[in-house]
Amino acid sequence: MDRKELALKKHAEWRGKLSVNTKAPITNMEELAIAYTPGVAEPCLQIEKDESLAYTYTGKGNTVAVITDGTAVLGLGDIGPAAGMPVMEGKCALFKAFAGIDAIPICIDSKDPQVIIDTVYYISKSFGGINLEDISAPRCFEIERALIEKCDIPVFHDDQHGTAIITCAGLINACKVTGRKPGALKIVISGAGSAGISIARMILRLGFGDVILCGSKGTIYDSAPYNNPEQQKMALLTNREKLAGTLADAMKGADILIGVSKPGIVSPEMIRSMAKDPIVFVMSNPVPEIMPDLAKEAGAAVVGTGRSDFPNQVNNVLAFPGIFRGALDARARRITEEMKEAAARAIAAIIPDEELSPDNVLPDPFNPQVVPRIAAAVAAAAK
Repeated sequence: MDRKELALKKHAEWRGKLSVNTKAPITNMEELAIAYTPGVAEPCLQIEKDESLAYTYTGKGNTVAVITDGTAVLGLGDIGPAAGMPVMEGKCALFKAFAGIDAIPICIDSKDPQVIIDTVYYISKSFGGINLEDISAPRCFEIERALIEKCDIPVFHDDQHGTAIITCAGLINACKVTGRKPGALKIVISGAGSAGISIARMILRLGFGDVILCGSKGTIYDSAPYNNPEQQKMALLTNREKLAGTLADAMKGADILIGVSKPGIVSPEMIRSMAKDPIVFVMSNPVPEIMPDLAKEAGAAVVGTGRSDFPNQVNNVLAFPGIFRGALDARARRITEEMKEAAARAIAAIIPDEELSPDNVLPDPFNPQVVPRIAAAVAAAAK
């Protein structure tokens, strides 16, 4: 039985990856009266007086909503909200398994940004945090920005920020392995959607060097005719030389290539055109922009992918459980840029310098240090 067949078999057995369990014993009339009416009235009245007591008397402070519209489901594209449900359930299961956070999948049957914004806002009082997932660009930027402003709890689009945080953690360590010093590096990003733009922003924040974003129609530069509004904003911050051309043109002499785009679009010749011992993170799933063995044969010194069967997996499960754990513990109202940077540096620091190697620049997500160290760094930054 191959993995696809086994996945179908197990999903049919599970009939969903989540279940609801009660903490409150309800085995007799007295327990019923405390957990429900009339006893439940007292915490209701206390919360009416002071809404923050919802964190004391309900599960709000340890509950996250995982929300999608099904328009950009992990490598599958616009498959709709119902078809996105297995992924959202899986994400919720990861929240629980790695960080002890209760998470609820919510699939919204609308592509209208305002409908999604309103829906999430109107249900937000039930949750301590909102994880936006698999919402297509550029709509995802508008939706996240609006919800951050409207909601009084953290809102985090994991496809953007989780990917950026882990990528930058890997780059911190990969630079050490290759002897590079951040500052004047040339970084090329293949893919100018939500993940690519967020990665570019974090790379700029951490001061690695100049970034050239490449979309499906070519490099992103100021006033390029194909720029969407989000790409145009990035064009003012990146590609200092205003290089117009293809991905192959951009990669010449580059120190770092990051792929969040399409399978097989990078050739060995393109890798050979880069600077000596380049860093190559190619994260298209399930097939990367170039296979790791080909990249290494062409001269790449450090290679990372989005897959678990190759070294240096850029896997969002490294970041989001610890980030939300820290944000919830600190009762943060937002996940700030400082908190994201703290998470990236905490992930990188989990591997001691003496243990770094070309095949070991990112920690294993099952390393028991990962969630508590990220959570502590994020909570400290929040405060």
